[in-house]
Amino acid sequence: MQTLRLGELEVATLEDLWSVGADHAKAVHSRLGGPRDISLNTVQSTLERLYRKGLLHRTKEGHAYIYRPALGREELLGRLIEGATAPVAGKEAADTLLTAFVDFAAERDEAGLDRLEALIARKRAQGTGDPD
Repeated sequence: MQTLRLGELEVATLEDLWSVGADHAKAVHSRLGGPRDISLNTVQSTLERLYRKGLLHRTKEGHAYIYRPALGREELLGRLIEGATAPVAGKEAADTLLTAFVDFAAERDEAGLDRLEALIARKRAQGTGDPD
């Protein structure tokens, strides 16, 4: 598995498209380019890279592509975590990762464990939990 890597502008571009849903390069540039002092070409290149990475879908409308996120924030985060942890997780990857995640949540504060329990309960109520 190849580790997915994202630069700061790629993350900002995804954030922008998650907030608006879909848009063309000029509109993305108008929101991101000015404040960052970057060119339209840079934004277009970033959109193209995200498309090639499978993180954006695009459709042709007139002379421009309309880009939209191919996945949500949570799914992307899951892919990033999987890619970063797979090389060191070992044979028991799921158990290793879950243990590390629970330890991480516990070290932050007690409320983190409560939030984790609530998320697990919500996922089970949706019927998508893995019953073993």
